[in-house]
Amino acid sequence: MNATAPLPAGPLFADLPGDVSVSFEFFPPKTAKMEEQLWDAIGQLAPLAPSFVSVTYGAGGTTRERTHATVARIASETGIPAAAHLTCVGASKAEIDEIADQYWDAGVRHIVALRGDPPPSDGGRFVPHPEGYTGAADLVAGLRRRHDFDISVAAYPEVHPEAVSAQSDLDNLKRKLDAGASRAITQFFYSTDAYFRFLDKVLAAGIDAPILPGIMPVTNFAAIRRMSGNTEIPAWLETMFHGLDERPGPRALVAAVAAADLCKRLYEGGVRDYHFYTLNRAEQAYAICQLLGVRPQETLTENAA
Repeated sequence: MNATAPLPAGPLFADLPGDVSVSFEFFPPKTAKMEEQLWDAIGQLAPLAPSFVSVTYGAGGTTRERTHATVARIASETGIPAAAHLTCVGASKAEIDEIADQYWDAGVRHIVALRGDPPPSDGGRFVPHPEGYTGAADLVAGLRRRHDFDISVAAYPEVHPEAVSAQSDLDNLKRKLDAGASRAITQFFYSTDAYFRFLDKVLAAGIDAPILPGIMPVTNFAAIRRMSGNTEIPAWLETMFHGLDERPGPRALVAAVAAADLCKRLYEGGVRDYHFYTLNRAEQAYAICQLLGVRPQETLTENAA
């Protein structure tokens, strides 16, 4: 028998104390059934006391009203800090100012400011509105002038697909943070090395704002490939999910463990803040949080008593 490295004394996640913050992203529902699913997910995840939850904004502002309604309801009914995605696409500065005012009046104090994806009619190329903001940094500055919002922006550990270079992408991130953003949330990734190399470059550029890792459990491997852009899909991940696209139950279990393992490796590198792309489903995000040691607040209170 060959000598092997000693195995951990306990389960892989048993030593994680839960000293982390989590946040969740949702998208606005299109149908009554999707709305029921969304609020079920929010209800399941709310006891984990997320630092905030965010609601996305469709390409070209196509979900503007639904995004506003969802964020306003979260803010008024749940007590969870709610963040609204807001983009530059297809809107003048005056229109965006009006939307920002509506969020402020609804009690929303956190905006995720993004350039946004152009609509298909623009051929996939971003064209600023003639009277609009030229990009996310310009949008951040405009929002800060309008109200004292807490603002998050996007970051790309493996470079935005449209960036001229990695350096220009990093420079753009710095402009967004210098304009008044408080933090950045990354595009999803599956390589911890890519994330930590990116952090090294961020620090070298003089950026000290939090860079929250965006965690996307694999709900469908083919869909992840379509959305990946410049994101590396490691061979081991493809092997892990091979044959599972038509087996949703086993795929969900494997996805939760794979994402939790990614989070654990990030934790070992010092990360204590995670942002989960839920796709309006609670099970995987909840399972990952459980493995990270995050427990419902009422459970913690009962245990303390």
